[in-house]
Amino acid sequence: MSTRGGAATVAAIDLGASSGRVMLGRVEPDRLDLIEVNRFPNVPVRLAGTLHWDILALYRGILDGLRAAGRQASHLTSVGIDSWAVDYGLVDANGALLGNPVHYRDERTDGAMDKVLARMPAEEVYQITGLQFLPFNTLYQLAASAQSPQLTAARSLLLVPDLLSYWLTGVAGTEVTNASTTQLLDVRSRTWSDRLLAAAGVSADLFPPMRQPGDGAGALLPDVLDETGLAGPVPVTAVGSHDTASAVVGVPAAGERFAYVSCGTWSLVGVELDTPVLTEESRRANFSNEGGVDGTIRYLRNVMGLWLLQESIRSWKAAGLPADLAALLHDAADVRPFSAVVDANDPAFLPPGDMPARIAVACRNTGQTPPQSQAETVRCIMDSLALAHRVAVHDAVRLSGRDINAVHIVGGGARNTLLCQLTADACGRPVIAGPVEAAALGNVLVQARAVGAVSGDLGTLRALLQRTQDLQTYEPRGDEAAWRSAAARIGLGVG
Repeated sequence: MSTRGGAATVAAIDLGASSGRVMLGRVEPDRLDLIEVNRFPNVPVRLAGTLHWDILALYRGILDGLRAAGRQASHLTSVGIDSWAVDYGLVDANGALLGNPVHYRDERTDGAMDKVLARMPAEEVYQITGLQFLPFNTLYQLAASAQSPQLTAARSLLLVPDLLSYWLTGVAGTEVTNASTTQLLDVRSRTWSDRLLAAAGVSADLFPPMRQPGDGAGALLPDVLDETGLAGPVPVTAVGSHDTASAVVGVPAAGERFAYVSCGTWSLVGVELDTPVLTEESRRANFSNEGGVDGTIRYLRNVMGLWLLQESIRSWKAAGLPADLAALLHDAADVRPFSAVVDANDPAFLPPGDMPARIAVACRNTGQTPPQSQAETVRCIMDSLALAHRVAVHDAVRLSGRDINAVHIVGGGARNTLLCQLTADACGRPVIAGPVEAAALGNVLVQARAVGAVSGDLGTLRALLQRTQDLQTYEPRGDEAAWRSAAARIGLGVG
């Protein structure tokens, strides 16, 4: 449906690792409004030793959100979906889901990466994919599931946002920005790599046709319209379905000289480029060249992110301790800086569990006194995340040759004033914080452009964000030598 010369009212379904939301976006050439109409938890479920996503609960949250959107809008121009990366559902010949998708934090991939790389050297894998080596990449999930009954019976593999889009429309497809996170896609051609598919033990026939952001992805099925009370037809539009791809669209940057930190459960830290960086130095630094909207490259490193804080709070609540986030951050701001720091990317922090205890162990292993209170633990996390942001930003600039004037923090971390200020201090650049809902806004903007409510390149879309979103700037302060010393203390070099 075209709205050339008019306005668009679209629904952005934005699924994060800890919660999902349906947002209603109203877009005109000089207007961009975003309203949250439904937010719902994303709580994994462990069954028979395997950690799963509760995909049906997420689908129910989406339907409830679309119903709520319909109550506030006379008609939806489009719907778009983004989510986290790498995880997938397997579908049989009749279109039925073969079990709940497995969570990327599940232990089934332990050792799978080593086995794949024993057959195909890491240097060759990187030259094809340009992707950061993470143990939960789809390549290793598939290798760990080789010959399993579900994989043998599957006729289609649908990444999480593509699976949900399929349930809404009955039309299967594979959106390219999320496909680029699987470590199965050739970063240059944006097509599947036969060699890596063979290493994973699957065929390209398992994947539906590729979609680009802005492509049509079908329309809501009659039963979905009945369930939600929406008046059809309602088209579904492919967006940057990896939430970071949408979040980078939602970075309100002026020009090209910026770094971004898409900060939530994970911190995705990098720069936006036109071409991938596939040097050996880039591989050794474990940087990703992920596909972005409009053919861009998201040159970034995954940092463990606010998961460290989220798991700490969960552990404290389970132990009956006070765990009010605002109070903890207030008290942490008064703790002496760098009392203790850890490598936020330590694999020990990846699984669920007692995070404060693991932080204490990491401190002892590096000769430091562990945090002695909740506030000290939170300050350790904040200093450590800012330090990880610093190292990733400096590495991205050095490896890509793209200098920067500012660091944009978007996502939930933009609300964390302590982390924003520490990141400015650590990076030695101004931090521009906001918008919090960057992924949903990027999702909305790609839909709005696809239906003709706005036009232009990414710079034009970002200019609309600059005019319409509340942003806060943090100027750098503090001691550069202290950050260098903290990095060296845990073996991160000078950063």
